Amino acid sequence: MRWLLLALSGAALFIYARVADLALLGLLSKGIPVIALLLWMQQAPAGTYSRWIRIGLLCSLAGDILLDWPGDLFVFGLGAFLLAHLAYLRAYFSDCKRPAWPALFIAIIVGGGMFSVLASAGLGPLLIPVLCYATAIGAMLWRALARLNQPHINQRGAWLAAVGALLFVLSDSLIGINRFVAPFAAAPYAIILTYWLAQWAIATSAQQRFR
Repeated sequence: MRWLLLALSGAALFIYARVADLALLGLLSKGIPVIALLLWMQQAPAGTYSRWIRIGLLCSLAGDILLDWPGDLFVFGLGAFLLAHLAYLRAYFSDCKRPAWPALFIAIIVGGGMFSVLASAGLGPLLIPVLCYATAIGAMLWRALARLNQPHINQRGAWLAAVGALLFVLSDSLIGINRFVAPFAAAPYAIILTYWLAQWAIATSAQQRFR
């Protein structure tokens, strides 16, 4: 409960900072929800899965800071989140290695669709980095979906991981649309709320894995 309160307090502080246009407060508070999840993850069952989820959260925390740091560090933030998705991918691979062709098809459609929309707006020198990122997040989504309906995996945890992966794709798609295609006023709030929910669901999947 204390980590939930810390996460909610940090989230409220960050939203206030965005509304009041307080850049420094926003930078200092943005990572608090993920820090709270990292502290909460100390209670998760030990193992390869939870270890890689922690690594993914740490990379995400770095990405949070880089994306809001004064100056344009978008590429570095993109790289940090790329590593986060690879860490989550490794976690999902740790207990399920079946091909899961329907899940792969869905991931290709989602990841390819996201990249096509962004590429149509003209990415310039960011074309290759965004392609690599879309491939990584598509692979992460594939492996999250592949774990569904597997008898040796706790299905509550599997569904949480899958929902978290889908929310992460949604959040990242909103970032790309807002930055490259058509900026919209609600973007900062829609992006951060779907992102926090995604991280919560993924972290909770580690807590539920053996229950």
